[in-house]
Amino acid sequence: MRSTTLLRAFTGRFLHLRFRSGREYRVEIVERPARTLSPPAFAELEAACRQVVAACLDGRQLDYGLFAPDGSAWDASVVTLVRAADEDTPIAFNAMPLLPVERGGVREEVLHLGLVMVDPAARSGGLSWILYGLTCFALFVRRDLRPLWISSVTQVPAVVGMVAETFDDVYPAQAGTQASFAHRHLAHQIMRASRAAFGVGDDAGFDPVGHVITDAYTGGSDNLKKRFDVAAKHRDDRYNRFCATTLDYDRGDDVLQIGRIDLATARRFLSRSVPRHAVPQLAVQAVIVGVQAVAAPLLQWLSADKPLGRLRPAR
Repeated sequence: MRSTTLLRAFTGRFLHLRFRSGREYRVEIVERPARTLSPPAFAELEAACRQVVAACLDGRQLDYGLFAPDGSAWDASVVTLVRAADEDTPIAFNAMPLLPVERGGVREEVLHLGLVMVDPAARSGGLSWILYGLTCFALFVRRDLRPLWISSVTQVPAVVGMVAETFDDVYPAQAGTQASFAHRHLAHQIMRASRAAFGVGDDAGFDPVGHVITDAYTGGSDNLKKRFDVAAKHRDDRYNRFCATTLDYDRGDDVLQIGRIDLATARRFLSRSVPRHAVPQLAVQAVIVGVQAVAAPLLQWLSADKPLGRLRPAR
């Protein structure tokens, strides 16, 4: 498995990592799996994610995002799957859509934190650092350490607080951060063109000042609607109060948070979120991703006697 990972790291165009996290878990992170995986491997990944959904929703399935009938999200998402190492059983996954936007006349992508589902039997296993931070960190390294905008749509206070404390320049809910033009502009584009990625219907309203999506659970995410009293709370009561006063849980509101991954985010993730036993393995993966993003292209460019696609055709 390790040699396969190294081969992909040197030759792959998109992020694809497979490794063990301690003795308990096996992790796979795949960018655009419908495009990068073989048909059998893709079918296995999709079946594993559906197995986790069924475990979380008592056998029911979702019909938005990855699980929309057209299946297009599998070609525009970064999927992280966690398996129990001893039984090879899928226990959690995260699907992060890459939302197309334009900023300053340049086409970019916003990494949407997307859908996270964890088998109820594994929810005390400390998987949040893998499902949220690790995927973001790997993609940040893979994209040459350039700042990367992120978005999150949720009504869960624990997630609102996690986003505010993990990422930089987050609006709303992060103390001291005011809405900038970039926040407003990105939020407008996401709500105009990417609602289907997070299961919000066209009839849902949007407050551009508070970044609140009103009546949000009408676009395929109905099964995820929660009451405030059962939604997971954050240890810092500020975020619980923010959600309680800002969102109408009877109507089914969500908050749209916009933030950024940069070097400060990566440093905070490494120092606060990563368990000590996982630091050596994470360092190895960071080096592999760095080689894929920087060293391999440089070495290929310096090999002047070999073709390099459109940049340097064969003689």
